[in-house]
Amino acid sequence: MEKQSQQGNATDDPTADDPTVELDILEQTISIEGARELRLDALGLVAAPIPRSWIRDGEPVARNKRLTGGDGLPSTVMWDCTAGRFDWIYEAEEVTHVLEGSVIVEDAAGVRKMLRAGDTYLFAAGTRYEWTVPNYIRKIAFSYSPLSPQMRLINGIVECLTAPFRRKPAWTTARNG
Repeated sequence: MEKQSQQGNATDDPTADDPTVELDILEQTISIEGARELRLDALGLVAAPIPRSWIRDGEPVARNKRLTGGDGLPSTVMWDCTAGRFDWIYEAEEVTHVLEGSVIVEDAAGVRKMLRAGDTYLFAAGTRYEWTVPNYIRKIAFSYSPLSPQMRLINGIVECLTAPFRRKPAWTTARNG
C-alpha cells in the first residue's frame, strides 16, 4: 500500500518528468558575491546612507541593524559598507569590532591604521576619521556617551553615600567569616 501512495505522489507531481525544472534550477545559480549579499540580507541589515557631504570618493553603500539600545542610551549596531572613502564624525564614544573585511582609518593628525576582521578599536567622542574601505567591511559597534565631569562627580558622591548600605557579595563574607 505504501508503494502505491509513493507512486501516486510521483505521478501527481507535474514537474516530476519536466526537464525545464532542472534548467530553472541551474539558471538560479548565483555568484559568490550574490551569495554574500543573500547571507547579509538574512541578517536584517537595512539601508543607512552615509551623508553625501561626508563622501570623498566612490559610492559606498552602508547598511545597519540596531541590536540593542538607542534613544540616548548605549547601543549596539551591526553595520556594513561597500568600497569607498568617506569621513565619519563620532558624536559618541564607539568601540568597533571588525567581523569581516577591512578598512583604513585616518585621524585628524594623519595617523593611519588598518583594521581587519578580529580587530577592535575605540573611536573617541568628538573625533573625525577618514574611512577608506577597499572592498567591504562588516562590524559590530557599541556606542555610548561618556559622562561629563559633573556627572562623574555626582556619580562618585552617590557611590560614597550608598556604599555603607550595599550588600557585600557572598564570596567576600564567606572568606572573612
